[in-house]
Amino acid sequence: MSYVIPSHPAPDGTPNGDPPPGSRRGGRWSRTVRRLAAAVALATGAALAGPGTAGASAAGPTEARAAAALERVTSFGANPGALNMYVYRPATLPANAPVVVALHGCTQSAQVYSDNSGLNTLADRHGFLVVYAETTTVNNANKCFNWFQPGDTRRGGGEAASIRQMVAHAATAHGVDTGRVQITGLSAGGAMTSVMLAAYPDVFAAGAVVAGIPYGCGTDVVSAFGCMSPGMDRTPAVWAQAVRDAHPGFAGPWPRVAIWHGDNDATVAPRNADELRDQWTAVHGLGQTPDRTSTVGPNSTRRSEFLAADDGASVVEVNRVPGIGHGTPVDPGSGAEQCGATGTQHFIDSICSSYWITRFFGLDGTTAPEPPVDPPTEPAACWTANNYEHVRAGRATTTGGQVYAKGSGRHLGLYNTFVTHTLKESPAGHYVLADGSCP
Repeated sequence: MSYVIPSHPAPDGTPNGDPPPGSRRGGRWSRTVRRLAAAVALATGAALAGPGTAGASAAGPTEARAAAALERVTSFGANPGALNMYVYRPATLPANAPVVVALHGCTQSAQVYSDNSGLNTLADRHGFLVVYAETTTVNNANKCFNWFQPGDTRRGGGEAASIRQMVAHAATAHGVDTGRVQITGLSAGGAMTSVMLAAYPDVFAAGAVVAGIPYGCGTDVVSAFGCMSPGMDRTPAVWAQAVRDAHPGFAGPWPRVAIWHGDNDATVAPRNADELRDQWTAVHGLGQTPDRTSTVGPNSTRRSEFLAADDGASVVEVNRVPGIGHGTPVDPGSGAEQCGATGTQHFIDSICSSYWITRFFGLDGTTAPEPPVDPPTEPAACWTANNYEHVRAGRATTTGGQVYAKGSGRHLGLYNTFVTHTLKESPAGHYVLADGSCP
């Protein structure tokens, strides 16, 4: 069975508690449903993992790396989601250190994410604890976090509650600063990062979603496929309400959110970055037009920032990584902005996303909002594709079989692979028809 709901979920990370209504399962009908869900979850996991070695670096041979020393924590609470907990503690960890929770992608493990993401390098450099949560084939046949199962995505139950309990254990065992708790993850781990930011906004100060999906998009294994590709087009208000409903009555402050997505992701459609942007800018009461744009890193990743009205801090940012597919962008090397390894699939030689994520979290000593690296006007980007691909990539939306450019609303024709147009993006997320006028 690829998915189970534990029988004793604990509310809000407490060691004891009753399951929410309807969470207990039994009987012939229940067993039949679970068997069907197991089969479909297997397919979902395979789709999230991607075919073959997609996402592996093409830059060179696999690096020979020594595995990082992770500490297995066998008891950290009731653990209703049946997850494993590992900790990376730098040799020098100051009192009241920050903590980053890291969630691996499908088919991966805590050790794989530890060895390749580059987070440990940054933890050594800046003195923060890394908690690696790990799911197993008991929960999901392809070791995906169950971001689409209601029993695992609600506050107080399932996998979400287990991750919350890991944070509580880290505070007790390592004395970390509970006001500086961050979370990040890839793919299914990125989607689960969205879950944690929505269900526990009182726990996480910030999060970074890598190739992930907005909270509240998938509620079962069937809808999960649509969330992944072509993605769901909802209004910012609807997306934001899903977050608010995850913890009714919470008045803020809401977590800051960084979004990372490869332009060529064929597993989780790039339009999910736009929907995540819409969700979290609306939660923060902001518009969807960026206040500041720039390019960062060796590959000119396009960054859009949305700033708080009171102090000008970046509360939501979108990082669009050019030329890569589905995976965590890394940049192997010993330079100041380099980190990670490409020793396994879904870690792509591009830009050290963990460096920039750590910077966004404020863990590198930066206290003031950083200025744009480039002038605040992002150069226009042009995209030529058929209408189906424009919708899939998030450059257009579809209604009643017709396609419309996102931002401008320009009608592009039928939703199919036979009609081709060129769209120009300027500013980020705003597309206009540019047939014949783009270089």
